[in-house]
Amino acid sequence: MEIISQNNTATNTTAIEFSFTAEEFENAISAAYNKRKKSITVPGFRKGKAPRKVIEAQYGESVFYDDAVNSLYNQNIVAVIDKTGLDVVDVENTEVVEVSKENGVKFKADIITKPVVEISDYKGLEVKKTTKTVDDAAVDAEIDKIRNRNARSISVEDRAAQIGDTAVIDFEGFLDGVAFEGGKGEKFPLELGSGSFIPGFEEQVAGKNIGEDFDVNVTFPEHYQAENLAGKPAVFKCKLHEIKGKELPNVDDEFVKDVSEFDTLDEYKADIKSKLEKAAADEASTNLDNALVDAVIGKMKAEVPQVMYQRRIDEIVREWSARNRISVEDYLKYTGVTMDQFRANFTEVAKRQVDLRLALEKIAELENITVSDEDVEKEYADMAEQYKMEADKIKAAVPADAIKNDLKIEKALDLVRDSAKIEEVTE
Repeated sequence: MEIISQNNTATNTTAIEFSFTAEEFENAISAAYNKRKKSITVPGFRKGKAPRKVIEAQYGESVFYDDAVNSLYNQNIVAVIDKTGLDVVDVENTEVVEVSKENGVKFKADIITKPVVEISDYKGLEVKKTTKTVDDAAVDAEIDKIRNRNARSISVEDRAAQIGDTAVIDFEGFLDGVAFEGGKGEKFPLELGSGSFIPGFEEQVAGKNIGEDFDVNVTFPEHYQAENLAGKPAVFKCKLHEIKGKELPNVDDEFVKDVSEFDTLDEYKADIKSKLEKAAADEASTNLDNALVDAVIGKMKAEVPQVMYQRRIDEIVREWSARNRISVEDYLKYTGVTMDQFRANFTEVAKRQVDLRLALEKIAELENITVSDEDVEKEYADMAEQYKMEADKIKAAVPADAIKNDLKIEKALDLVRDSAKIEEVTE
């Protein structure tokens, strides 16, 4: 294999031509023949026993060319990339330029490379760390949530439905006077204020009385999953059958004993306050990290190839599928969402992650950040503990170079965090 030419044609794009000799092509043809001969039938020969020349005479001299060309490309493209010396992100627009027994095979392709990254002033970044104050009102609000979860459902007959009730309704939706598929329900328990129905629907049920027939006028959201309904006004004809209210328990020591491991209300409130303070501190730390990430990205200059963002979206989609234990194809079928709509959910986070990694890689380079073999071994041990796997299996699945790169990035982020000028704020 030989690289014939290598020329920059655009930002992050290098056009290359590479070739394989006639001998390499012949070897690939021979391998293709050996792989396919068992499936080829030639009169006068048992299946799989026909000589190559007989098959070529029967089906044409080029019968094995496609397999041979594909094999040359697939088995050697990594070596081609390595030989360019480029930091390659993707290979696009691959074409076969020439195929002949005399001259071999010639390809051309566009190599998409990682961008040149510039970054400065990443030390001493000024950011705020805002921590929410946990007061008595916050504790009481948390207790109210727990009271609602432990409320007893009671039938209400002496008043109209209100937010917080569960209204048992019949409904049927119409577009321009015509009922649409999937828009009908009977004796449906709708919790008013839950936001589970189309915006504006639940608020119009509130105020209605048992036995009342009424219309609910709404407009479907512009990005509603059913495209035939998206953005369109609809009328739902409804009937209210039943109102279920909530009877909240009294907040006292007996309530505390029922819902927790504590004996007194004071102990319970102290525990809730402690947990809320920890949650507030964790949220403040997360928000601080996000602010630092935004600040670092803001200091970077780079023309990032779109394919890097798309590749990261591919990874996020695979992670989502594994985490939720459902194939993307099944999810799209069940929800009616298109693949483009589904992937669009991850566009922003993918861009942010790619940009941050590029910025931190550059910082690690500028700061000469290194990772020792001991650091790598410790990371393998930590991963083995986390995933309950043998360290050797982790090592087989995750290359040491990948571990080193990730640890360099972590150290770069630590450097940014440690050097930042953080203003502590409470609210």
